[in-house]
This record gives sequence, structure tokens and C-alpha cells, in this order.
Amino acid sequence: MGDNKTGHTALLGAADVREIAAALDVRPTKQLGQNFVIDPGTVRRIVRAAEVGPDDVVVEVGPGLGSLTLALLPEVAAVTAVELDPVLAGALPETVRAKAPALAGRLTVVHGDAMRITELPGPPPTALVANLPYNVAVPVVLHLLELLPSLRRGLVMVQAEVGDRLAAAPGSRIYGVPSVKAAWYAEARRAGSVGRHVFWPAPNVDSALVAFTRREPPRTDASREEVFAVVDAAFAQRRKTLRAALASWAGSPARAEAALRAAGVDPTARGEALDVTAFARIAEHRPV
Repeated sequence: MGDNKTGHTALLGAADVREIAAALDVRPTKQLGQNFVIDPGTVRRIVRAAEVGPDDVVVEVGPGLGSLTLALLPEVAAVTAVELDPVLAGALPETVRAKAPALAGRLTVVHGDAMRITELPGPPPTALVANLPYNVAVPVVLHLLELLPSLRRGLVMVQAEVGDRLAAAPGSRIYGVPSVKAAWYAEARRAGSVGRHVFWPAPNVDSALVAFTRREPPRTDASREEVFAVVDAAFAQRRKTLRAALASWAGSPARAEAALRAAGVDPTARGEALDVTAFARIAEHRPV
């Protein structure tokens, strides 16, 4: 290993995390979904599972005190870290300069809301690697996949239940809006589980690693917004048949049934039975 490899970068342990937080007078807040990783082994595992390399430009959301950032920097060309908390955004470059001075030039920090950013500085990112705040994980992933077509893959740590939903396949009980919308952009899969003890403060739920690989969206004449409108309507009342659930979207149950039949979909089916391609076909046949 050279000097820039993970083994020679000072990663943050529990004492380091608490020391930096105390110096900044930072207390993790539930409102921002802050749970800081205090276990170096976990961040190394995340970087390995992300399969990033020296050509990758990584976007990291919610870097917090820098645990994952420090593990990423030796392995990739650059990291663009998006942090909502102004104190943490301001402190992260100093932490990297103190712990990995040779790598400080690889880091760019953006103070902003990852759900609302419209552009990022520097070269287009190729991968998303992040410990995402639980309360915003799905909208952040969907927004960045839409905003950044250069993202080819990613690995995110999310609440276990959210991870299951993102990676769920049609026909499963937990398959729903996040599953279909993620599938528009990428193939998602569970890539591991993470216990509660690696965080400070420890959350009251377990976490999951979800990996995704970009793919082309379904070939369709309908726009993404039109397809997502069908998805939202289909799952708004998920116990209803599609004929009933899509009645307001189509204008009436009869018009919904006509659209479904034209799309080759059984009107008595439910949304959880359909893959993203079927939703795209339905969107193409919306009554005018």
C-alpha cells in the first residue's frame, strides 16, 4: 500500500467523533437525521462494497463529521460532499487537512440541501456513496439520479426497511412507489446489513446497504413525469384494483379500464404486480 491508501489514512473512531463534535459544540439532531458512524471497519466496508476506484468522482451526501469521507478520499479521484448543516460543512475541510493532509485537494464541500441542489461544481460525479439521513433517503436518491446522469452506480446506507423497499421486486408486499421509481433509473439490490452499534447516537432501527447500477429507462413515448403520475396513483390506495386506483388519473373507472386494456394490463391487478415497463405502457395510453 502506498501512503494514499486507506491503511495510512487516519479514520475516525468513537473517541475522535465525540472529540470533534465537542469542539464544534455539535449534538446530533433527530431533525436532520444525524447518526454519525463511529466504527472505522464499517466505513471501510462501505467503500469496498461501493467498488469505487481511482477514476471515480464520488458525491457524498450528509458527510457529517467526515468518517466516510476519510475512507473514500484515498480510493477515488475526488469527493464532492453535500452537507446541509453549516457548522459541519465548514469543519469538514479542516478535519480532512488534519487527518489526511495529502488528500485535502481531492475534497470539495457544498453547503446545501441535497434534495434541492440543481448542479454540482467540478467534474461530473460517477458514483454516489453516502450514509443517508433516514428521513430523506428516497427523495435524495431519486433527485440525484435524475439530476446527475453521469452517476453510473452507487451505494447508500439507509434504514433497513427503506433499503428493502428500494430493492423490492414486483409481487412483493413491500414493493411500492420507491421501488418503481428507483427502477426507472437503476437496478437496485441489498448489499448488506449494518447494526445499530456503529452509530452515535445509536438509532432505534437497523440499517441496510443498497447498491444500484444505472440502466436506461424503459423505452416509452411517455415522459418520466407522466409515468411517475401513474405510479403515484396506483399506490395511493394500494389495496384497490388498478381500475379503481387509476379512476381519478384517467377520468373514470371505465376510462381507466380502457387504458389498462390498451396497455395489455389486467384491470383487476394491483400496482404491486407491475414492473416499471408496465407503468410506462399505461402512461402512454392515458385518455385525452
